[in-house]
Amino acid sequence: MADNLVIVESPGKVKSIGKFLGKGYKVEASVGHVRDLPKSQIGVDIENNFEPKYITIRGKGDVISKLKKEAKAAKKVYLATDPDREGEAISWHLANLLNIDDGQKCRVSFNEITQNAVKSAIKQPRKIDMDLVDAQQARRVLDRIVGYKISPLLWKKVKKGLSAGRVQSVATKMICDREEEIDNFVSQEYWTIISRLAKPKVSPNFEAKFYGTENERLELSNEEQVNSILKEIEKSQYIVKKVKEQEKKRAAAAPFITSTMQQEASRKLGFTTKRTMMVAQQLYEGVEIKGHGSVGLITYMRTDSTRISAEAQSEAREYISKKYGQAYIPQTPKVYKNKSASQDAHEAIRPTYIDMAPDDIKDSLSAEQYKLYKLIWSRFIASQMSSAVYDTVSADISAGRYIFKANGSKVKFPGFMVLYIEGRDTEGSSDEERDEEENNNLPELVQGDVLELKKNTPKQHFTQPPARYTEATLVRSLEERGIGRPSTYAPTITTILSRGYVIKEKKFLLPTELGKIVNDIMKKHFVDIVDAEFTAQMENELDAVEDGEKPWKDVMKDFYSSFAGVLKQAEESIGDVEVPEEISDVICDKCGRNMVVKHGRFGKFLACPGFPECRNTKAIVEEAGVLCPLCQGKVLYKKTKKGRKYIGCERNPECSFMSWDMPSNETCSVCGSFMLKKSSGRKNELKCSNEKCPSNSEDTAKKTK
Repeated sequence: MADNLVIVESPGKVKSIGKFLGKGYKVEASVGHVRDLPKSQIGVDIENNFEPKYITIRGKGDVISKLKKEAKAAKKVYLATDPDREGEAISWHLANLLNIDDGQKCRVSFNEITQNAVKSAIKQPRKIDMDLVDAQQARRVLDRIVGYKISPLLWKKVKKGLSAGRVQSVATKMICDREEEIDNFVSQEYWTIISRLAKPKVSPNFEAKFYGTENERLELSNEEQVNSILKEIEKSQYIVKKVKEQEKKRAAAAPFITSTMQQEASRKLGFTTKRTMMVAQQLYEGVEIKGHGSVGLITYMRTDSTRISAEAQSEAREYISKKYGQAYIPQTPKVYKNKSASQDAHEAIRPTYIDMAPDDIKDSLSAEQYKLYKLIWSRFIASQMSSAVYDTVSADISAGRYIFKANGSKVKFPGFMVLYIEGRDTEGSSDEERDEEENNNLPELVQGDVLELKKNTPKQHFTQPPARYTEATLVRSLEERGIGRPSTYAPTITTILSRGYVIKEKKFLLPTELGKIVNDIMKKHFVDIVDAEFTAQMENELDAVEDGEKPWKDVMKDFYSSFAGVLKQAEESIGDVEVPEEISDVICDKCGRNMVVKHGRFGKFLACPGFPECRNTKAIVEEAGVLCPLCQGKVLYKKTKKGRKYIGCERNPECSFMSWDMPSNETCSVCGSFMLKKSSGRKNELKCSNEKCPSNSEDTAKKTK
């Protein structure tokens, strides 16, 4: 029997930490929380100063019995749960169950699972931080009261299975508000004029954009205005009036925090927030690496700080020097400023071992682990590299009394861009302008140069409504408003999707009719709960508890004093609400009724409105608009259980046709079947959907860029 017992949260950490500590230490896992509020009741004694009633979580009996047995036999027990509020609370519950004295130094925490970090933590145990525990208790009790007081009201007035919550209700409101903005948006017409110009005897041509006059910028709002300008400058000379050359620098993005990792994984990898956090947890806890055993590859993934350790910074600079050269190391190490609301409890998310480059250990990682690890590793190394340097040129070009502007740039020194460039959610104006500059190669222009007009291109545009939220942009907006914390983003989005308040179409989040109804009730009767500023202020209150500035029960008293009255008034004033059903044109083949659209865990499906007498359900089929090359049946879009999209024949399983490749608008010139778009690197290969077609031979495959 080992003298020392170390208790961690996840079984995934047991092997990694056990390897570092060696003999004399036994590592066991609590497998998350061991005690919590009961599910069957509110579990908070509101009349008795908000005292929580904790119970042992069902199914944890065997785990707790084992931990008690091991703790009794050990001389020293170390509680090594995750280094955050939740982890601190789990350690506190474990200490209570194992009868560990409150004043005992039993708590150890580490930001990364490496030999140095683990051994250093074991040498410096501390008392359980009750401020952290109380902050977690305050959040848990607050969310429990909101959920268990409002949810039954929604069940009674709307339908069973609904829920409300501080952060989820605000997130739902944000999505509903955005949809309302889109519905109410009035598009405005505007025009641009692009002149393609050339310097005589010099190539290539370049573009200049209409600006206005020397004194003011002119907005082009209609075709008549544009035609008038084009007629006026029809015979004008295009003369370079002013040229400005300068050097610009572009700095690397900061290393990841939780929210930026979720956003970038969504943009570049197509990961949901839930999937990102699941894979990040695996990388943090430890992965079996050939020749190294179980290795924790990244630091703790729930953080809002861009701070990194001096040791990690030094290792990164040394790696950059060896790999890219001295020019790629900034004179002084890069330090990134945290946002004002940042708790700065942990470092930024970074690799624990710089020399474990993603491609070197690719064979030991799953596809998802490799993609996310490469993203984290590259982002961190790039964050410590020199800025990119551009030579930029801007020119004012006159045509009569009007001015056209041409901008161009070329990379003088790539800096961090040799490794990593941050993604973006939407084509914002600044991004578009930067792309235009980088793609517009200007010849050497001198004031007084007379240019040759090749073509004037007027173009009509219409202003676009704001884009719907994606998971990435919702997380960014929640963070910017101070709503939620790193640990809450993924569960919040998961909840509003699972409740059917929001659905995802492609990558965009749309409110359902049910979501709109619940949001309307919350806006009318629970103004504070769905108010972004109020919710952000509550987060600040919880931070104050963590900092030891305010007792957690005082926070609860302040909140409940107004909430109780609002709740009572809502119970009296909310009438019964009917959720309209979306009726389809599909007839139930068992009872003849028109089937209705329902929202389930895996998206939309059809159900008979005669439930429970008739329990018939059907999948909603989406036709691909092409015919099966084998039997001429309809080809349908389908999904696997894991959500991967493919196409297959409606007559499956009688007809075996299926393909992971998507249909194109082209038909095969040989057999007439539709063509498939097969991705190959950055190119799309078109191949016939009929496998037996002669055009599918390697020599005749048609390729397009």
